[in-house]
Amino acid sequence: MINWKMISKIMGFLLFIEAGFLSLCTALSIFYKEPDITAFILSTLLTIAAGIPLSYAGKNAERKLSRKDGYVAVTFAWIIFSLFGMLPYYISGYIPDLTNAFFETMSGFSTTGASILDDIESLPHALLFWRSMTQWIGGMGIVIFTIAVLPIFGVGGIQLFAAEATGPKFDKITPRIDVTAKWIWIIYIALTITETLLLMLGGLSLFDSVCHAMSTTATGGFSTKQDSIAAFHSPYVEYVITIFMFLSGINFSLLYLLFLKGSIKRLLSDSEVRWYVKTVLIFTTIITIGLLISSPMGLEEAFRKSSFLVVSLQTTCGYVTDDYMLWAPPLWMLTTIITYCGACAGSTSGGTKCIRAVIVARIAKNEFMHILHPNAVLPVKVNGTSVSSTTKSTVLAFFVVFIMLVFLGWFVMMCIGLDFDDAYSVVISSLANVGPGIGMCGPSFSWNALPDAAKWLSIVYMLIGRLELFTVLLLLSPAFWKKR
Repeated sequence: MINWKMISKIMGFLLFIEAGFLSLCTALSIFYKEPDITAFILSTLLTIAAGIPLSYAGKNAERKLSRKDGYVAVTFAWIIFSLFGMLPYYISGYIPDLTNAFFETMSGFSTTGASILDDIESLPHALLFWRSMTQWIGGMGIVIFTIAVLPIFGVGGIQLFAAEATGPKFDKITPRIDVTAKWIWIIYIALTITETLLLMLGGLSLFDSVCHAMSTTATGGFSTKQDSIAAFHSPYVEYVITIFMFLSGINFSLLYLLFLKGSIKRLLSDSEVRWYVKTVLIFTTIITIGLLISSPMGLEEAFRKSSFLVVSLQTTCGYVTDDYMLWAPPLWMLTTIITYCGACAGSTSGGTKCIRAVIVARIAKNEFMHILHPNAVLPVKVNGTSVSSTTKSTVLAFFVVFIMLVFLGWFVMMCIGLDFDDAYSVVISSLANVGPGIGMCGPSFSWNALPDAAKWLSIVYMLIGRLELFTVLLLLSPAFWKKR
C-alpha cells in the first residue's frame, strides 16, 4: 500500500519551503518597487494555504517510506512544485497563458532551460530571479533538500534519494543519507557563491551574477538576457561560466572528496570523470578546428566558443554565446551527439550520463572479445569494481527506453504538425533536459511558436528526463498500483 499520509505530509512541507522561496522574491519585488509584488504575495499565500491541508492530512502518518512511496513522492514533488511555481508568472500577467506558464516553470525545475519568452528583459527583477531560482532548487533536487530535513518526520530518506538521484547508482559519502544530502547542498551553495563573486569581478551586477550563478550550478541555462551569455560580450565571463558548468557536471560525491577531503587522486582515477573529460576535449578540438576552417574566427575565439558550447550542451546547461545554427552544418550534428552524452551521474546535469556510456562501451568491448575467445570470462569493471549483472541490465534497459521515447515523441510531434528536424530537436532537448536545439527551437528562438499540444508533450518529457525515465514511467504501469 502507498503511504499516502506520509506523502501528503511531505508535499505539505515542500509547499511551505516553496512559499519561503516565493517570499524571498516578494521581498526583492518590494525592494525594486515593481508591479509583480501582488502576484508574489498572492502566490505565497496560496502556496501556504495548499500546504496546510496537506500537512494536516498527514497527521499521525506511519513513519516509514517504501520504494513505491519514494517514486510517488518524487514525481508528485516536481509536479506540485511546478503547479504552484507558475503562479507568479500567471497572476502577474507576464505569462497570461496557463500552458506557457506551466511550461516555463517545469522547464525551470527540471533544469531544461527551454523558454517561451520572446522578451526576457521585459520581466521585473523578482520574476527573473524566480526563473533562476526554480532551476537552482530543481538542480540539486527538491527531494534531496527534503532528505536533509526528513529526520524531522522521523523517517529515513534513502528511498527518496534512490528515486531522485541521477545515474544507475548513487554514492553515500557519509554513513547517514541525510548527512550526505546536507554536505551536497553545502558544496552546491559554495559553488554558487564562488561563481557569483567571480562574475561580479567580471563586471556583472550583483543581480545578474547571482541569477547566472544559480542557473550555472544547476546546469539549467536560464539567463536574465534574451541573448543569453552573448549579451555580456565578455570572454572572462564566458570562461568563468564554462569552468563552473564543467564543475557542476562532475559527481558531487567526488567534489565532496576533492574539496573537503583533498582526495584529488580519487577524482582523477574515476572512470566516469575520465570519460567526461575526454569527450569534452575531443568535441572541443573537433569543433574548434571546424570553426577555424569554416569561419573567420581566430584560434582563441574558436576555442572559447567551442569549449563553451561543448560544456554547455554536455552538461545540459544550455547557455549559448553564439548562434551555432549559423556555423557549418556538420557542426550541428555534433551538437546533437553531445546532447546525448550528458555529464556525470550524481551531478545536476541531464542526458544519459557518462557512467552509462562507460558501462555500455565496456560491454560492447567484451562482446568483441567473446567472439575471439568464446570461453573467456570477462567481467565489466568500473573503478576496479565488477559491475553487477543487474546494473548492466538496468543500463541497457535505460538506453533502450530512452531511444524508444525519442522515436515515440518524434512521431507524435510530427503528427501534431512539426516538421522532421524540429520534431526531433524538441524531443531530444526536452528528454535530455538541454533546452536549445536546432531549427525553430535553436539558440536564437524561443519555444513559444510550438503548438500547445507539443508544449504539453515537452513538459511530460522534461519531467521523465529529469527523473531518469523509470521513476515516472513506473507510475504509468497498472502493476505499480497493485497492493502486492
